[in-house]
Amino acid sequence: MQENNRTSFSSYRWVIVSLLFFATTINYFDRIVLSIVIPEIKRDLNITDIEYSYVLSFFQFGYTFGSLAAGKFIDWAGTKLGYLLSIISWSFAAAMHATVGSISSLAVWRGLLGVSESGNFPAAIKAISEWFPRKERALATSLFNSGPHIAMITGAPIIAFFTLYLGWRWAFLAMGLSGFLFAAFWPFFFRNPPQSPEDISHPGKTAAKSMPWRDLLRLRKSWGIMLARFLTDAVWWFYIFWLPNYLNSQRGLNIREIAVAVPLIYILAILLGNLGGWFSGYLIHRGWPEIGARKLVMFISVMCMPFSALAVAVPDVWGVVLLVSLACGAHSSWAANLFALIADQFPTRAVGSIMGLSTFTGGVGGLFLSTVAVGYIVSYLGYVPIFILMGILHPLGFLFIYFLVSRDHKT
Repeated sequence: MQENNRTSFSSYRWVIVSLLFFATTINYFDRIVLSIVIPEIKRDLNITDIEYSYVLSFFQFGYTFGSLAAGKFIDWAGTKLGYLLSIISWSFAAAMHATVGSISSLAVWRGLLGVSESGNFPAAIKAISEWFPRKERALATSLFNSGPHIAMITGAPIIAFFTLYLGWRWAFLAMGLSGFLFAAFWPFFFRNPPQSPEDISHPGKTAAKSMPWRDLLRLRKSWGIMLARFLTDAVWWFYIFWLPNYLNSQRGLNIREIAVAVPLIYILAILLGNLGGWFSGYLIHRGWPEIGARKLVMFISVMCMPFSALAVAVPDVWGVVLLVSLACGAHSSWAANLFALIADQFPTRAVGSIMGLSTFTGGVGGLFLSTVAVGYIVSYLGYVPIFILMGILHPLGFLFIYFLVSRDHKT
């Protein structure tokens, strides 16, 4: 029986990664539509940069506080059902963006999209912890986490096409409908694992209830991960929310040119992210302790981030593209190993909850550092202070990982 479980593990886990990849890609399709079409919406609805930052803050607020409930719900309901309900909810909210006629209605649907999308990563990381042994988790995470980059590569031209030929409302509607289509297939293809990786190693082990938040919050490693995400998630949000707007307003790119520049950025991000995920697994395979391998790759990644601050100063727009590509790729490598570290350090029954808590702190950081504050700073001081800030947050976040996440076994 144990041998059959090992076979099932080996043969079907990559199908699970594929499903997580497609779900995450759709999640980001819905998330990025606004940042691509915002030049058109600003003209139609007379929205300023500061008002745009308010709309972004509604999404960030919903995502931040929704993640607390989402992580706990995923641990309670299980990955299959929890993920399905999340996909249906965010697809509905995304499609309803097509109906907006004012900044207030746009903000409402943006907030509901944030709440419903907050279930994606807790469910995905929980699935990775259930299906993959530790040495493969960073690679598996980087593979499914290529979805956001694929969404940026393929989504920008697709969204631009809908916007230019049918209007921006059709772009929202099309992305929302793609989620409903995927949700129809999800129950037939996603399987719960026969046993978790730890159960296979310990055949007599039985499932346990999810860990209460109070127990998780007593752990230093929980705070290390939460504080690291508080600082570094904001960088990712900044590039998603503001990069197209920056390229349009500061570098003079129109929507067609943005549809070319943005995919180039995320092609390099995919390569670097998957390289970082593979390299830590390679080190573990060569005998490195898991935590040492994760931290080394994360350190290499964060050392790339200060170079991204130079993007605001280079005269050539393609220099901007190259430096932002480096930043997004380094962040992807950082995130793949950070998420794998969560799966390494916590039991499967707690992965959804700790992902929810850390996503909450990451969302709070994003709320302060990548939405409203950016709108005011950009309006009154320009983009230079923002790019400098985004270049130093990862090195600061790494200090929390280095000093607080120091145990190489699960609680």
